[in-house]
Amino acid sequence: MYLAVVQVEPLPDYHLKLTFKNGEIRVFDMNPYLNLGIFNELKDISMYNTVRVSFDTIEWENEADMDPETLYAESTPIESQLASEPTAKYEIKK
Repeated sequence: MYLAVVQVEPLPDYHLKLTFKNGEIRVFDMNPYLNLGIFNELKDISMYNTVRVSFDTIEWENEADMDPETLYAESTPIESQLASEPTAKYEIKK
């Protein structure tokens, strides 16, 4: 199943809140990637916070990007939250 990313929000501790085209909201942990190639530059929090949606995925100002299938497959759903709700707290489904 192919799902496009329609919204991204950087969260503390190098996590990303992702909203997919189907309305599902998930949290992705970038920590395992921060020592790999261009992603090493994202350890600089100001660079990390430049994340934005680009086409159907995400990218940063340093041109690092992630495959949307990876983002979906390796992320965890946020329980009981719709895309229209603000992000105050999130609970991850286990």
